[in-house]
Order: sequence, then structure tokens, then C-alpha cells
Amino acid sequence: MPAIELPPPGPAIVVVGARAEAEHTPNTKQSVDAGELRTTTNVRNTEDALRYFPSLVVRKRHIGDTQAPLATRTSGVGSSARSLIYADGVLLSALIGNNNSFASPRWGMVAPEEIERVDVLYGPFSAAYPGNAIGAVVNITTKVPEKMEASATAAWNLQSFDQYATRGHYPASQLAANVGDKTGRLSWFLSANHVDSKSQPLAYVTVAQPGISAGGTAVTGAFPDLNRNGAPIFVIGAGGFEHQKQDNLKAKLRADLGNDIRFTWQTGLFLNDTDSHAETYLADTTGAPAYSGTLNIAGQRVTIPASAFSSQVYNLDERHWLHSATLEQSGRTFSWWLIGSLYHFGQDDQRIPSTVLPGADTGGAGSIVRMTGTGWRTLDFHAYLRSKGPHQLHGGAHYDGFTLRSRRYSTPDWLNGAAGALSQESLGQTRTLALWGEDEWGVSPNLMLTLGARYEWWKAYNGRIFPLAAPASPDQPSRRSSGISPKASLRWDPGRQWTTTLNVGRALRFPTVSELYQSITVGNQQRTPDPNLKPEKAWSAELAVERSLPSGRVRLSLFHENIRDALISQTALFPGTQTSVSFVQNVGRTRTNGAELVVEKRDLLPQLDLTGSVTIADPIIASDAAFPSAVGKMIPQVPRRKATLVATWRASDHLSLTAAGRYSSRLYGTINNADFVGHTYQGFEGYFVADARALYHLTPNIDVAAGVENLTDRRYFLFHPFPGRTFTAELHWHL
Repeated sequence: MPAIELPPPGPAIVVVGARAEAEHTPNTKQSVDAGELRTTTNVRNTEDALRYFPSLVVRKRHIGDTQAPLATRTSGVGSSARSLIYADGVLLSALIGNNNSFASPRWGMVAPEEIERVDVLYGPFSAAYPGNAIGAVVNITTKVPEKMEASATAAWNLQSFDQYATRGHYPASQLAANVGDKTGRLSWFLSANHVDSKSQPLAYVTVAQPGISAGGTAVTGAFPDLNRNGAPIFVIGAGGFEHQKQDNLKAKLRADLGNDIRFTWQTGLFLNDTDSHAETYLADTTGAPAYSGTLNIAGQRVTIPASAFSSQVYNLDERHWLHSATLEQSGRTFSWWLIGSLYHFGQDDQRIPSTVLPGADTGGAGSIVRMTGTGWRTLDFHAYLRSKGPHQLHGGAHYDGFTLRSRRYSTPDWLNGAAGALSQESLGQTRTLALWGEDEWGVSPNLMLTLGARYEWWKAYNGRIFPLAAPASPDQPSRRSSGISPKASLRWDPGRQWTTTLNVGRALRFPTVSELYQSITVGNQQRTPDPNLKPEKAWSAELAVERSLPSGRVRLSLFHENIRDALISQTALFPGTQTSVSFVQNVGRTRTNGAELVVEKRDLLPQLDLTGSVTIADPIIASDAAFPSAVGKMIPQVPRRKATLVATWRASDHLSLTAAGRYSSRLYGTINNADFVGHTYQGFEGYFVADARALYHLTPNIDVAAGVENLTDRRYFLFHPFPGRTFTAELHWHL
């Protein structure tokens, strides 16, 4: 939720720590600190901290979800590579892909108790960030103790869910603790967080209504419905009931080396053990559950393959490491910092049965999808030169390298068997080098002009896709591209209470390694996606007018985005075939115009604080040679309207009560907006969700809190069914 007192606005969404870069980026900025989060927000996972930020949506399907991408003003939840997530300047965005599954941000590397503050910058208006900042940059600043500190938190959650024949309660619990101190020039911090959660179904098993009446074993229990394209279906079961056990362990060490130089080392370990099961709604005349075969449902013969239910059963075992080192020096006229990081999938196995349920519950043949060895490394150098004159200069250099290692093996026992023959493989790497600089020029006391540019050299290489139909080689061609991204910002302060900022910037978003080298299925063959994908080329602009109020502010932003060669998955004839499939392609042009209104006011009424936002957008596919029917339609997963509202009543020095709401209008999952049915599995619909939280300071060292998410128990779909009403209780102790 936006904080009441904020630094001056600027043009992009970026979260940047307490460095000069954060203070001088021209982007529009929203911020929240740990104190406000504890008061207003039920933060069970780190991504919850963004819940009430203007225009932002995190697609979090349940507590502990590892697939929680960020949607921004102009990009949907399937465009994870159009935003950047940092923690203390260390990249958490998984830019190995541009999707809402394995390319989702690695939020689990930061425990909620670590958060000191969150900043968000809107738009690609700072040269300090790569073109993935098209939508937003989020930087999470974590705690570094200045004295002895410790805390412990215990939280319990209970969700009720009732849809089709699925009815139940799904609990989650959390235990967290941290301790840290500063002795002389040395600061240290240790953190541990454990989550045990059970989710509502993330998927429904459906089958088309064929209208054929002859034959099949008679069964009951199916629910007639429509799919997202309006075709009749039967809902015959549910799957993706995830039981997750997760641990986050973090160690941080900071040393003051003298001469205002500091060194910081961080190591994080994320452990995730997830088991998923499925349930059938079908039963034969004896009452026995039915999972597959030729069945007769309501007089119609349907054939259900073994994979219909078994694909919703899986085990995921993850062990991911994050290491980072920062060396920085802060001086009166010159500051610099060097940040290096390594994110490594130490172990990442997903086991899936291929045999029919219920037999698969005890073992049998299956497959292992292994992404071990995937990861990325980054190195950033930033420098900031302050002068007594009108020019303040900052610039730097950047390196990143991303590696994709995705292999599928057969196994005789999907539960415990060893990996057998390799059946599918997608490998590849990307590398980006960049130089950037900005000049912040004080033209006059109330006029600031910032000019900057970023030049990037990108390469994709070592691509391999197996198997491919002969005579195609599994080794894929290397790619190179480069380009410049100019930026400009003009800020005018006409009076003490008014600020007007105009930002314009270009961004290049290069293809991710999986967009280039993740194989796709064409007919019964594995084929390479388009190896000649071009980078996205975005021109963005924002005019922000802000008026400060006593203990608050009002901001109106008008924004525009134009992207050529947008990288979007769409259905088209695969080159050289007569088969239509969905794969990532360059779409000619997308265009979004919009407005965002933000209001923040402390003591609107005595002891009542209010923050709210309204975003209106017109997201359009402007040209698409491969899919002409998409022209004029809405960009996938981007709604026309979003809104948030948070009201907090500080009833006493000990008690605060918060009510909040989140709203989104109708949106679409397909590029031609053919999915006109929203309230169904795989559909996308509008929603309004109300939340509440009460925080009571029981003693100077103990807080208790209670809350509820989805107070009205709204049933809604964003492809997946989302949680029902969820109650939460929390006990927090701190020194």
C-alpha cells in the first residue's frame, strides 16, 4: 500500500533501496514501509506487500504459491519479463522466460519479516534499468540491524472453498524468526521462515460434450458448463490440490571497512516440497469412482484419457540458492556501488504419473521434469557524482547471464524411481552487456531536466532442443542484437504544493532464453519455436501532476505505451506446416493509453487514514499480420479498469482497524478476445475482493492481529479458480 510521505515522483515503476539512484530516478514512485504493512496488510508471503499498490496485481493463487507473477499498468500476468523485482539491488525476477509458471519472480528468497520497505517505480524512464522495466521495477529493502534485535511470528490461516462438488477447508500455518546485531563495524542478520499450506483446487478436469449418445459406462456426478470459448463441457473433477512445505533461510553480513566503504554478503536458501492430488466427481452405478475410459455422461459418450486426472497429480522438490555481494562507498560528492549475484536451481524436480488414477497414487510409470542447473548471474556497477553546479551525473555498467536447463526423463516409478531415458530437452543461454548514463540538470530552481541513455549488447547461444524431427539438428542458431534506449524527463515545480513531471523513454526487451529455445509440440513432434524473434521495442510516456496535501497527496498520471514487435503467444500456422499451434511470435504493434489517479490522506477524519487508486486503460492490439482477427482487440490479461481502496481507523494507541478492496474489470486470455466466457476454468473475469485486518498492540513487545481475505467469499477465475474466504490470525513478538 502506498505510504503517506513519499519522495518526489518520477516516470517509471522501480523499487530501489536507499541509494542515490532511488532518490533521483525520474520515475513515478510509490512506497510502503514495514510499519504500514503490519498495520494494513495480511502479509503471509512477501508478494502480499504489493497488494494495494496502484495498477499492480500479483497473481497469487494461494499461500505459498511459487507461481505469482506481477501485472502492471500495461502488461498482464503472463508477461513476467516486463517487470523487474529486486531485493537490496539483487535480481529476483526469473528472466529465463516470460510466463506465469517457471518464470515467476522468486519471492520466496525474501521472508516477510525481513522487509523494511518496498518501493515501486512505474515505466522505463530510468537508464539505470534494462528494458524489462517496461512495466515496473520493484525493489525490496531488507533489514540490516544497527543494534540487537529479534522477532518471532506465528500465523494461522483457514480458507473455505465451495465450487462444483469440491467443498472443504484448507489451512495454512507459518512460523518465522529472525535475530541480528551490530558489534563495532560488523552487522549480522539471520532469518528463518517456514510455511505449511494446503490450497483449493488450481484446476478443473473438463471434457467436451460431444452430443453422441451411444455406448460407454454410465456414470453420474458431472456438472454441465461452458468453456471460455462458449462450447459445452462437463466438469468431471478437480486437481492441483497443492500441499506445500516451504522453508526460507537467510544469512546477511555487513562490514564497515573504513573510508565510508561497506561490504555486504547475503546467502539465501529456498526449500519447497509440494505434493498435488486430484479428485473425480464421477461414480459408476456401484458408487466406485471413475477416472478414465469410455463413459456415458448424461446420455453422451465421452472418452477420458488417463492423463486427464494424472496430469493434475505431481510432486515438486526445489532447492534454490541465492548468493550476493555488495561493495559500496558513500561520499559527499561521489558515491559508487558494485553488486554481484548468483541464483542457482540446485535441485528442481517435478514428478508426474502417466498411469491412470487411482493406481497412480501408489506408483507406476511417469516422468521427471528436471530444471536443475537453471539460473542466472548479474553484475552491476553504479556511480553517482554530485556537484555544486547544475549538473548531477550518474551512470554505470551491467552484465547478466541466464541459463535454461529443462529436461524430461521417463521413469518406471514416478514417486521414487530413478530418471530413465531422456525424452525431451530444452537448453540455452542469453547474455546482456550494457553501459548507461544520466545527467540531472537543474535548469532553474524549479525546473529539472534529466537526460539519459542505455546501450545494450545481447546474445543468445548454446540453444539445443531434443528431439526434433529428422533431418533437423537439435542445436539451435546463436543470435545477437544491440540497441540504444534514450530517456528524457522534465520536472517542473510551479509552487510549493505542485509538481509536474513529463517522462519519455525507449526500452528494448530482448527475448528470454525460453522464448527462443523452449520446444513446442506440433502434431506429434517437438519443434523449435521461432529462432528469429526480434526484441520488443517500446516507447513510453507519462505526464504526472501531483499536489501535496497536509499529511497526504493527490497524483494524476496520464500514460502511453507503444510496443513494436511485441512478444506474445498466439495461434497461427506453424512455419512449413498446415498445423495451427500457439507459440511466441512478434506481434506488429500494441498500444495502451491510460490514466491513473492516486489519493493518500492521513487523518481524513480524526484518526482515519485513506489511500486509493483508480486506473483506466485502453490496451489495444494495433497490428498483427499473422493473426488479423486480433487487430483492435484488447491486449491479453490487461483490463480496462483497476482500483484499490484502503481505509485505516486508528481507534486507539493500541488498536487499528483496516478495511480494503481490490477491483478489476473484465479481461481476456486470448489475443483475439475469443474467450468471452469469464466465469469458468481457464476464463478471465472481473472481480471485486474485500479484505480486513485488525492489529492490537498487546504489550510493547507483543502484537496480535486477525484478518480476512475475500470477505464476501467471491468466486472468480483468472485462468485458475482463486481462493475463497480466508481467515488469518497472527501473534508477533519483537525486542
